[in-house]
This record gives sequence, structure tokens and C-alpha cells, in this order.
Amino acid sequence: MKLKPFIERQVYLHFNEYRSLYIFSAVLFFTGIIFGAIVVNSLSLTQREDLFVYLQQFFDQVGQGQFSSEGALFWQSFSYYAKYMGLMFILGLSVIGSPLILLLLFLKGLTVGFTVGFLVNQLGVVGFSLSLVSVLPQNLIIVPILIVVSVLSVAFSLRLIRQQFIKVSGQQEAIFPIFVRMCIVMVIALVFVVIAALIEAFISPLFLEWVVDWHSGS
Repeated sequence: MKLKPFIERQVYLHFNEYRSLYIFSAVLFFTGIIFGAIVVNSLSLTQREDLFVYLQQFFDQVGQGQFSSEGALFWQSFSYYAKYMGLMFILGLSVIGSPLILLLLFLKGLTVGFTVGFLVNQLGVVGFSLSLVSVLPQNLIIVPILIVVSVLSVAFSLRLIRQQFIKVSGQQEAIFPIFVRMCIVMVIALVFVVIAALIEAFISPLFLEWVVDWHSGS
């Protein structure tokens, strides 16, 4: 059996089986983005000014090249994303974890929406440019991975619920093989997290500094 066709078939079967969960998770995430943008518009003038002061201080540090070391940024980013996914995974091992997993996915969307919305609201085109270089690159990897992990975790949690409350004699599904597959997916997801953290630590700061210098010089 050739490995590539086998993997492609397994991926196809997986997405076909959990299509509704993927659609729901994606809609939930984008709903979080919309709510994040709405939250920006609901901030008072004082709150916006306070946040903009911190943003301006950050721009000053970027303009002076006062970033943390790339290694420190990488570990901070990797640790944050790994813990976020790990929490989803742990919640998926419980029968009450499904709502909390979906809440975490919604909050991720809320964070992205608020960040982009605030930058655009305060800085217009420059804010949009900053979003493209500081928010978009790593999230192009992280967001799909979080959606996959959330779907698998919710699906596993639902299986545990069926095992607990719908006990049909002789028809219970084996949980351990599914758990093993989840662990394998988590390991693969961590590889993508490493890539996203590398982008956030080594590539995004370069583009961010370029945009800030362009903004300062214009």
C-alpha cells in the first residue's frame, strides 16, 4: 500500500465524517472575529485612548529595534499556542469539555477580530498593513490547526458522552484507538505550531519593523 494515497484517503474520510463539526467550528470562529470587531466599536473614547497609548509605545520600541530576542519570542509563542491546544485536548478527554472547547475557539476568533479591528480603527490603512504582517502570517497556520484540534476534541468528548449515557450492549465503540489517533494528530499539530512560532518570532517582526519605519517616514 502506497503511503500517500492512504493518507489522502484517511484525510478525505475524516473531513467527510466530521463535515458538520468543521462547518460549525469555522462559523463559530468567524463569529468570534465579528464580535471582536464589534467590541472595538463599543469601547469608550477613554478606553481607546488608553489602548492607543500602549500601541504608540510599542511602535516606539519597534522603531528603535527594541524587540525581545528571537529565541524568547519563539518560546513565548510556541508555549502559548501549545498550551492553548493542550487545553483543548485535555477538555476533549472529559464528558463536559465540548462547550469549553468551542468557547476557546470563539475566544481565539474574538482576539483576532479585536486586534485587527482596533488597529484598523485607530490607524486606517497603516493599521490594516500592520495586521497583514503581524497577525495574518502565523494565524494562517494556527487557526486551521486549532479548528482541527477543536473538532477532534469535541468529537472525542461526544463519544465519551455516548459511552456514558447511551450504553447499547455489544455496540460500544472502542475508545482507545481513537485516543491514539488523537495523540498522533496532536504531535503533527505541534510541528505546525513550531512553524507558526518561527514565523511569529523571526519573520513577522521584520515586516512589522518595515511597516512602522514606512509609517514613521511618511
